[in-house]
Amino acid sequence: MGVGDYLSDLMGTGSGSREHSNNNRKQLQTVELRVTMDCDGCVLKVKKTLSSLDGVESVEINRKQQKVTVTGYVEPNKVLKKAKSTGKKAEIWPYVPYSMVANPYTVQAYDKKAPPGYVRRVENSATIGTVTSYGDPYTTMFSDENPNACSIM
Repeated sequence: MGVGDYLSDLMGTGSGSREHSNNNRKQLQTVELRVTMDCDGCVLKVKKTLSSLDGVESVEINRKQQKVTVTGYVEPNKVLKKAKSTGKKAEIWPYVPYSMVANPYTVQAYDKKAPPGYVRRVENSATIGTVTSYGDPYTTMFSDENPNACSIM
Protein backbone atom coordinates (compact mmCIF):
# COMPACT_ATOMS: atom_id res chain seq x y z
CA MET A 1 0.00 0.00 0.00
CA GLY A 2 1.51 3.28 -1.05
CA VAL A 3 1.27 6.73 0.48
CA GLY A 4 -1.41 7.77 -2.01
CA ASP A 5 -3.58 4.77 -1.16
CA TYR A 6 -3.13 5.43 2.54
CA LEU A 7 -4.16 9.06 2.25
CA SER A 8 -7.12 8.27 -0.01
CA ASP A 9 -8.36 5.60 2.41
CA LEU A 10 -7.87 8.03 5.27
CA MET A 11 -9.99 10.67 3.52
CA GLY A 12 -12.57 8.11 2.45
CA THR A 13 -12.57 9.19 -1.20
CA GLY A 14 -10.04 6.73 -2.51
CA SER A 15 -10.24 4.15 -5.23
CA GLY A 16 -9.88 1.38 -2.65
CA SER A 17 -13.11 -0.56 -2.37
CA ARG A 18 -14.91 -0.99 0.93
CA GLU A 19 -15.29 -4.72 0.31
CA HIS A 20 -11.52 -5.13 0.10
CA SER A 21 -10.99 -3.34 3.41
CA ASN A 22 -13.60 -5.58 5.08
CA ASN A 23 -11.73 -8.64 3.88
CA ASN A 24 -8.56 -7.31 5.48
CA ARG A 25 -10.28 -7.28 8.86
CA LYS A 26 -11.29 -10.93 8.60
CA GLN A 27 -8.54 -13.50 8.66
CA LEU A 28 -7.87 -15.80 5.75
CA GLN A 29 -9.04 -19.20 6.95
CA THR A 30 -9.17 -22.74 5.70
CA VAL A 31 -12.34 -24.56 6.71
CA GLU A 32 -12.45 -28.33 6.27
CA LEU A 33 -15.80 -30.09 6.17
CA ARG A 34 -16.95 -33.67 5.82
CA VAL A 35 -19.88 -33.68 3.41
CA THR A 36 -21.62 -36.84 2.22
CA MET A 37 -21.50 -36.81 -1.59
CA ASP A 38 -22.51 -39.75 -3.75
CA CYS A 39 -22.10 -38.56 -7.34
CA ASP A 40 -20.60 -35.83 -9.52
CA GLY A 41 -23.89 -33.93 -9.37
CA CYS A 42 -23.60 -33.73 -5.59
CA VAL A 43 -20.02 -32.49 -5.91
CA LEU A 44 -21.05 -29.75 -8.36
CA LYS A 45 -24.00 -28.70 -6.20
CA VAL A 46 -21.85 -28.39 -3.08
CA LYS A 47 -19.06 -26.58 -4.94
CA LYS A 48 -21.45 -24.11 -6.56
CA THR A 49 -23.25 -23.41 -3.28
CA LEU A 50 -20.07 -22.87 -1.26
CA SER A 51 -18.46 -20.77 -3.99
CA SER A 52 -21.40 -18.37 -3.81
CA LEU A 53 -20.52 -17.39 -0.21
CA ASP A 54 -18.99 -13.92 0.20
CA GLY A 55 -15.26 -14.03 0.85
CA VAL A 56 -14.63 -17.53 -0.54
CA GLU A 57 -11.35 -17.71 -2.46
CA SER A 58 -11.39 -21.41 -3.41
CA VAL A 59 -13.34 -24.62 -2.89
CA GLU A 60 -11.57 -27.96 -3.21
CA ILE A 61 -13.47 -31.24 -3.02
CA ASN A 62 -12.11 -34.76 -2.53
CA ARG A 63 -15.07 -37.04 -3.16
CA LYS A 64 -13.24 -40.20 -2.14
CA GLN A 65 -12.57 -38.85 1.36
CA GLN A 66 -15.87 -36.88 1.46
CA LYS A 67 -13.75 -33.82 2.27
CA VAL A 68 -14.46 -30.22 1.28
CA THR A 69 -11.80 -27.55 1.84
CA VAL A 70 -12.94 -23.93 1.67
CA THR A 71 -10.32 -21.18 1.72
CA GLY A 72 -11.18 -17.52 2.12
CA TYR A 73 -12.29 -14.74 4.41
CA VAL A 74 -15.15 -16.75 5.90
CA GLU A 75 -16.45 -17.94 9.25
CA PRO A 76 -16.52 -21.73 9.78
CA ASN A 77 -20.09 -21.73 11.13
CA LYS A 78 -21.42 -19.89 8.06
CA VAL A 79 -19.65 -22.32 5.73
CA LEU A 80 -21.10 -25.28 7.65
CA LYS A 81 -24.59 -23.79 7.56
CA LYS A 82 -24.33 -23.15 3.80
CA ALA A 83 -23.11 -26.71 3.20
CA LYS A 84 -26.06 -28.09 5.17
CA SER A 85 -28.43 -25.97 3.07
CA THR A 86 -27.62 -28.22 0.09
CA GLY A 87 -29.47 -31.07 1.81
CA LYS A 88 -26.27 -33.07 2.34
CA LYS A 89 -25.05 -34.30 5.71
CA ALA A 90 -22.21 -31.97 6.70
CA GLU A 91 -19.96 -31.54 9.72
CA ILE A 92 -16.64 -29.92 10.55
CA TRP A 93 -13.82 -32.27 9.49
CA PRO A 94 -13.58 -34.66 12.47
CA TYR A 95 -10.23 -36.26 11.65
CA VAL A 96 -6.63 -35.34 12.42
CA PRO A 97 -3.35 -37.06 11.46
CA TYR A 98 -2.10 -39.89 13.68
CA SER A 99 0.79 -37.74 14.89
CA MET A 100 -1.56 -35.16 16.44
CA VAL A 101 -3.15 -37.61 18.91
CA ALA A 102 -1.32 -38.96 21.95
CA ASN A 103 -3.01 -42.39 21.83
CA PRO A 104 -4.36 -42.96 18.30
CA TYR A 105 -5.51 -46.53 18.97
CA THR A 106 -7.88 -45.80 21.84
CA VAL A 107 -11.56 -46.52 21.39
CA GLN A 108 -12.46 -42.82 21.21
CA ALA A 109 -9.86 -41.99 18.52
CA TYR A 110 -9.97 -45.03 16.23
CA ASP A 111 -12.56 -44.87 13.48
CA LYS A 112 -12.97 -47.40 10.66
CA LYS A 113 -14.43 -44.71 8.38
CA ALA A 114 -11.42 -42.40 8.78
CA PRO A 115 -9.18 -41.92 5.74
CA PRO A 116 -5.79 -43.65 5.84
CA GLY A 117 -3.39 -41.90 8.18
CA TYR A 118 -6.16 -40.14 10.13
CA VAL A 119 -7.97 -40.75 13.41
CA ARG A 120 -10.97 -39.06 14.99
CA ARG A 121 -10.25 -35.80 16.81
CA VAL A 122 -10.55 -36.37 20.56
CA GLU A 123 -10.09 -34.05 23.50
CA ASN A 124 -7.60 -35.13 26.12
CA SER A 125 -10.16 -34.62 28.89
CA ALA A 126 -9.98 -38.31 29.85
CA THR A 127 -6.31 -38.00 30.68
CA ILE A 128 -6.59 -34.75 32.64
CA GLY A 129 -7.68 -36.45 35.87
CA THR A 130 -5.01 -39.13 35.84
CA VAL A 131 -1.41 -38.27 36.50
CA THR A 132 1.10 -40.72 35.14
CA SER A 133 4.61 -40.23 36.36
CA TYR A 134 7.38 -42.11 34.69
CA GLY A 135 10.65 -41.99 36.58
CA ASP A 136 13.98 -41.89 34.90
CA PRO A 137 14.55 -45.52 33.84
CA TYR A 138 18.32 -45.25 34.25
CA THR A 139 18.19 -44.30 37.93
CA THR A 140 15.90 -47.18 38.88
CA MET A 141 17.64 -49.72 36.67
CA PHE A 142 20.44 -50.30 39.18
CA SER A 143 18.50 -49.50 42.36
CA ASP A 144 18.52 -51.92 45.30
CA GLU A 145 14.79 -51.32 45.80
CA ASN A 146 13.97 -52.51 42.28
CA PRO A 147 13.38 -56.28 42.27
CA ASN A 148 13.85 -56.37 38.51
CA ALA A 149 17.16 -54.50 38.65
CA CYS A 150 20.23 -55.66 36.83
CA SER A 151 21.57 -58.81 38.45
CA ILE A 152 25.16 -58.01 37.51
CA MET A 153 25.50 -55.69 40.49
